[in-house]
Amino acid sequence: EYCIEDIRRKLRKLNLSDKDIESVLVKLQKRSYVDDGRFARGFIRDKLYLNKWGKRKIEMALKQKKISPEVIEAAFSELPDGADLESLQPLLEKKWRTVKAQSVYEKRSKVIRFALGRGFPMDDVLRCFDKMQIDDDNKDDSWSF
Repeated sequence: EYCIEDIRRKLRKLNLSDKDIESVLVKLQKRSYVDDGRFARGFIRDKLYLNKWGKRKIEMALKQKKISPEVIEAAFSELPDGADLESLQPLLEKKWRTVKAQSVYEKRSKVIRFALGRGFPMDDVLRCFDKMQIDDDNKDDSWSF
């Protein structure tokens, strides 16, 4: 699946004129071979569930592909509520087990930075941390529920 901008770039590499490129794109859209909405929905599902990206990182990637904000918002609205939290919780747990740090505070900071880098909002990250209790005395730094 490609978005319109991806195909436009590929056609430019073939040294086609702008007029020819637009003509090809119009035909592809009329025949439903290319649809930014369909692309955005698939991209969001893949990045959210497979790559464990957050909403912000996904939005930025779609904006780089010149997908309109309306299409992005419509695609996100089709996701079930809390879908991003479903992938955030296990991601934090897994990262917690692998991060090395001197203290729980330092470890927590590293895991938070990791989640923010993945595009998850700070309030969602903190909400997931609130659901978990970190056992300070446990040597393997595991989560307890």
